[in-house]
Amino acid sequence: MSLLRAEGLSKEFGGVHAVQALEFAIEPGSVFSIIGPNGAGKTTLLNLLTGIYRPSAGRIWLETRELTGRAPHEFAAAGMGRTFQNLQIFFNMSALENVMAGRYLHERCGLAAALLRFPSLARSERACREEALELLAFVGLQQHAAAPADSMPYGALKRLEIARALATRPKLLLLDEPAAGLNPAETQEIDRLIQRLAARGLTVVLVEHNMKLVMGVSDHVLVLDYGRKLAEGDAESVRSDPRVIQAYLGVEARTHA
Repeated sequence: MSLLRAEGLSKEFGGVHAVQALEFAIEPGSVFSIIGPNGAGKTTLLNLLTGIYRPSAGRIWLETRELTGRAPHEFAAAGMGRTFQNLQIFFNMSALENVMAGRYLHERCGLAAALLRFPSLARSERACREEALELLAFVGLQQHAAAPADSMPYGALKRLEIARALATRPKLLLLDEPAAGLNPAETQEIDRLIQRLAARGLTVVLVEHNMKLVMGVSDHVLVLDYGRKLAEGDAESVRSDPRVIQAYLGVEARTHA
């Protein structure tokens, strides 16, 4: 069974067709990349798949549950975690507190427990802190745990946002241009992190312009052009597709072929 399925998915903004009748399925445990030129509809598609936008037409399924039209917090509760092209970090909080904020999605202590400081609340807070520390270590940021987010390097903040998304315990992790603005060494860190996530069996949806990164980590690639599906398949078949080369990859595709 597919983990996620899109059926006839479309989104219009006025007379602009940002996404047009997309059909695809994402298999569990895969790295599924979405590529295309600027304006192809990649981030719009991610926003549809996380409830930020409501589709103009079509349906979205996560396993056997239809999520079409649900609010973003319902997508998150169902198992959708994501990062953003423009960092969404709490800069007035520490790295540890940022990750703990993602973990609170699964907290079960109510208002009475918080007000009366029940022992269950203390246990829950310890568990939340321990899990957040583990996630910071997983993304290589354990040394920044107590650091204010606004003092951290940009590349570290990219990984911090991934750690916070992982704290929601997603079934599907959507990464919107995680390597954007990074230097080669930082990009390699993101590459290794995605491969480690895949090795854990987590399903990853990747939107990214760095073709070397995409082709190195992807099990499946969907190519968009003007909101439509241009091509789809494994990395090698997409890289050698003449339509993709003409529309997007160009000389870089031939260089890495």
